Amino acid sequence: MGRSSDEVIVAGIHRLTRRVVPLARAHPLGADIVAAILLAAASLIGLAVQGRLHHIDTIVFCVLLSAVLPSHSIDRRLAFGLVALVALVQWIASTPQIADGAVLIALLWVALDGAPAEMAMAAVIVLAGAVMAALRWSPHDPAKVWVGITGLAVAAGALGLVIRERRALVASLNERAARLELERDQEGRLGAAAERARIAREMHDIVSHNLTVMIGLADGASYALGTSTESAETAMQRISHTGRQALEEMRRLLGVLHEQPESGSYKPQPGLDRLDDLLARVEAAGVPVSIALDGDPHQLSGGVQLTVFRVAQEALTNTLKHAGRPASAHLELRCAANRVVLEITDTGGGLDEREALPSAGRGLYGMRERAAAYGGELHAGPRTQGGWSVRLMLPTDAVTAVRWPAIQGER
Repeated sequence: MGRSSDEVIVAGIHRLTRRVVPLARAHPLGADIVAAILLAAASLIGLAVQGRLHHIDTIVFCVLLSAVLPSHSIDRRLAFGLVALVALVQWIASTPQIADGAVLIALLWVALDGAPAEMAMAAVIVLAGAVMAALRWSPHDPAKVWVGITGLAVAAGALGLVIRERRALVASLNERAARLELERDQEGRLGAAAERARIAREMHDIVSHNLTVMIGLADGASYALGTSTESAETAMQRISHTGRQALEEMRRLLGVLHEQPESGSYKPQPGLDRLDDLLARVEAAGVPVSIALDGDPHQLSGGVQLTVFRVAQEALTNTLKHAGRPASAHLELRCAANRVVLEITDTGGGLDEREALPSAGRGLYGMRERAAAYGGELHAGPRTQGGWSVRLMLPTDAVTAVRWPAIQGER
């Protein structure tokens, strides 16, 4: 269905406005000069149609009313004042013409950018001029002329106010959009930082634990080479299995960093169902581990299970790293209705009994973050009877991050 002629005209005006307005904002003096030229041309055409071009005074005031408009680029109040002054002299010495529209243009400019007091004063001056013009140039029917001039003045002022409000609205929307974009970028950076911290924590747990187990197995294999070839072969097989498992976990974890992950399903994060495998690896590395369970740990949520597993993994890794030989460890897990308690102790003699493996100090920090993320507490420190103790307490229904004092010792 074709569009009506009105729609075509409106669309054309809209396209023209979108092209002209940016140019006018970029070149305000040029826009004022163009407006003055158009107004003077329209007035001269009107005077020619009326047969008044032979009156010198009308041409003079046509030129003066148009010529003062470019002063708007200096100051809107100056432009309005000059237009009002020329119009007053014209009211005294000449007759009306189309160039008197300069008064409406000057009023529009004041409404666009002026202060409330300036707008009120300009409106009073224009309305008073309407009364004077009606009495001076139409003494027989002043009401008709006054209504016409007042209507045009109100339309000019209202148009200026509407454009002013629209500008303010657009500026407010742009500011809000910029603020939302900034907040979005900040949230993105915070989210990326949190994700990097999570991945770094997982990488630490995977690499630290598995490498520690592999080092322990390698030491055991080197000792067993001279006495038991079968034991050394078993240790080497465990090293191979542990290395492959660590590589698989690292690939799975680093896969989340790709924008388009590789095809295939990812394995879930470890839970307490892998606790037996963890203890077996630690025992194979040379530290016997006993375990005591109270309650059903498989009823815990996935996040709580992951936190308990990683804390147990880090604590036993520290035992492998730092406890003197011979050493043993004991793991106790109690699952109550409203909380879960994990306690890992070892009988290691401390750092004096053997050379400590290098550590970046991230282990206890990571355990503290995990506990705090689930509103829990973590206590770690040396035992009075020797060795080390790590105690984790978590609410079983923890779903939000609550910051608690987490750690009271450092290894």
